[in-house]
Amino acid sequence: MRVLEKKSLNSEIAGYIGKLLRDNFGKGPTSVYISIKKPFVSIYLKDFLAPIERLLVGQKNYQKVEETRDLMFEELIPEMKATLRVSADLHIKNFYYDWSLENKTGVLLGVMDNSKRSEDHFYPEFPNKEMLEEEMIKVSEIAQKAPDHLNSMYLNNRTLVMERKGILTELEKELIREGNKEQLLLSKRKLEKRLLDIKVFESILGVNIKDVFVDWDFYLDISYLIFIVKPK
Repeated sequence: MRVLEKKSLNSEIAGYIGKLLRDNFGKGPTSVYISIKKPFVSIYLKDFLAPIERLLVGQKNYQKVEETRDLMFEELIPEMKATLRVSADLHIKNFYYDWSLENKTGVLLGVMDNSKRSEDHFYPEFPNKEMLEEEMIKVSEIAQKAPDHLNSMYLNNRTLVMERKGILTELEKELIREGNKEQLLLSKRKLEKRLLDIKVFESILGVNIKDVFVDWDFYLDISYLIFIVKPK
């Protein structure tokens, strides 16, 4: 893969990600949608569920699938970073990911080094942004605590990212220090998604929300929540 114009670049990255997942899971996604807007690279996967995962999901054993995928992606992410750096000139510092197993969808969110800011890093305001963030703060306060910093931005008309910093409680930090990172992550994902009143967020945004994804970096104390929306 060489450095290409944006449309071709997106297609080549989608092809690479699809093949990587197919080689490692036995079945790749039927569709991979790429959006690049610095400092983010969003990778939305559709119809991504391996045969054994389909069996586990049918048995409502979601946690086993998530645990296995977390282990797999810990191994795959270094390769993804290296390939995107060399082939696409995308310097991904961290990857975040989450799944909607019932919908057979998923999101990988790459965050590039943003120490060198450019015009690409600035996002236009959108209607009801302040109201949206106030509602998110309410959810965060129930699930853990209000974030020290919150910002929301559209990468495109279908991908809304909410960035939260300084969100962990002292109890959560202690659990992480004691080695309970994976269980805490799975519990927090489940809790936050349950607390989100999708109808309220749809009303604020004036869109239909198709998928919600959330992930954390506990050591950086940062979280990304991604809405995949269908504009009205």
